[in-house]
Amino acid sequence: MIPLPDVVVSALRVHQKRQDAERADAGEKWEDSGFVFATRQGRPMSPYTLVKYWHDVREAAGLGTLRFHDLRHTAVSLLLALGVPPHVVREIAGHSDIKVTMMVYAHGDLTEKVAALAQLGEAVSAGLMPPVDVRPTIETNHDRPTAP
Repeated sequence: MIPLPDVVVSALRVHQKRQDAERADAGEKWEDSGFVFATRQGRPMSPYTLVKYWHDVREAAGLGTLRFHDLRHTAVSLLLALGVPPHVVREIAGHSDIKVTMMVYAHGDLTEKVAALAQLGEAVSAGLMPPVDVRPTIETNHDRPTAP
């Protein structure tokens, strides 16, 4: 079972109605492949057709050279930005290792980096974090214990 957001369920229902009309138009030529996304005769859709459709959508939306697979990276990054726990995002993405989710798919944007550093700056300036002395220590003779 795959839990889907309501907006996706609504879009799939619209698609199903369109596909039902295609099934009726195809008549006996319809091949029930069981695929949600199929040709107008019900056959499995070629990956090349998907790429062509994506190219058309991408161009119409002004998305530049965004690859279809980049949508997966975007979804992972957005889920993490929304505060979804990484282990849940890993399960949604189907990754076997959380390292893949966090190191390959999660992408921070400049706004997130600015916000994170602003938050750190506020914490330091408000005294929420103790200052850390990062100067090198210089050892002097009077700091060393004397021999008996």
